[in-house]
Amino acid sequence: MLVTSFFISSLFHVVRFLESLTAIIMTQKRRNNGRNKHGRGAVKFIRCTNCARACPKDKAIKKFVIRNIVEAAAVRDIAEASVYESYVLPKLYAKLHYCISCAIHSKVVRNRSRKARKDRTPPPRFRPTQNKSENKS
Repeated sequence: MLVTSFFISSLFHVVRFLESLTAIIMTQKRRNNGRNKHGRGAVKFIRCTNCARACPKDKAIKKFVIRNIVEAAAVRDIAEASVYESYVLPKLYAKLHYCISCAIHSKVVRNRSRKARKDRTPPPRFRPTQNKSENKS
């Protein structure tokens, strides 16, 4: 009786030890664990632009949007009605913060294969081209 209880308790400790080893070597999906925190203990939370979910600032997907205040259909009408010949319409600058689920749902980011996840090169930058009328003069 005493020997079996000792054997069971030692077996229990061995199992606990093996469980702790597996906790140390857990697999990770990404090299940075989906964060950009590196060395900071805690990061402030921001609110998702789409759903207002609280998300750590380093985990959120950030998108900087530059748009014209006036839509393309009305630009010509405003230019014709304007007193100034070369008036540049102001732009609207907005930094959007998305939580992961909203970014995937609105196709800001996509799922990538395990091999493609290793690729850390940034996506190509979109540079808007100048108007054809500006190039001619």
